[in-house]
Amino acid sequence: MNTDLPEGSIPWLHEFARWLGTFIFVPFYRLRVHGRENVPATGPVLMIANHSTMVDGPVLFATSPRRPVFLIKSEMFKGPLGFLLPRIGQISIKRGEPDRAPLMTAVRILRAGGQVGIFPEGTRGAGDVDEAHNGAAWLARTSGAVVLPVACRGTLRPAGVTRRRFRPAVDVLVGKPFELPADKGRAALTTATERIRVELADLVAELDRRRAGRPAASTSKEHEA
Repeated sequence: MNTDLPEGSIPWLHEFARWLGTFIFVPFYRLRVHGRENVPATGPVLMIANHSTMVDGPVLFATSPRRPVFLIKSEMFKGPLGFLLPRIGQISIKRGEPDRAPLMTAVRILRAGGQVGIFPEGTRGAGDVDEAHNGAAWLARTSGAVVLPVACRGTLRPAGVTRRRFRPAVDVLVGKPFELPADKGRAALTTATERIRVELADLVAELDRRRAGRPAASTSKEHEA
């Protein structure tokens, strides 16, 4: 039994989809992954990432060194994707309304030592992480998982650019994992959510500095896919 994937998943199909993802983006992007060594090799990991386009999720899915299970909006589970996504281990969740079942599935995977990915902003935007919802902090505190911030830039076409870009550079920066305090109560959850927002926003800002050629706060090894 594969405890790091939801029930109904097909492990070999999950692995094949990740393998395919390492090649499918090559004609469209110059994909660069920094800080992959920061991903814990074992144990529960809640990966938090900024979100600007639909490509972000597939890019992170393909470049993660561990099996990632993402919480994905239920609207994506239609047509061919509705057949494929559950079978490669992705979880459907309804936005803007209580949806406890998928959250508990994510908690089970984390407590079994798996890795779950979530976009704390809740929807696509500029990807600067100006706000965050409580779901990520709740998952980390409930499961005891470490939080792994990941920034992604380059999938969003810059403002003012109307023509399709030829193989733009897409950068993924994996930050240092951190733990949230186990304090109880709504106030503690709000504090934990703000910690998640700040950590991720700072990582996005650092990646922006690197892409602009300005000195970054820290250095990390680079892997090019």
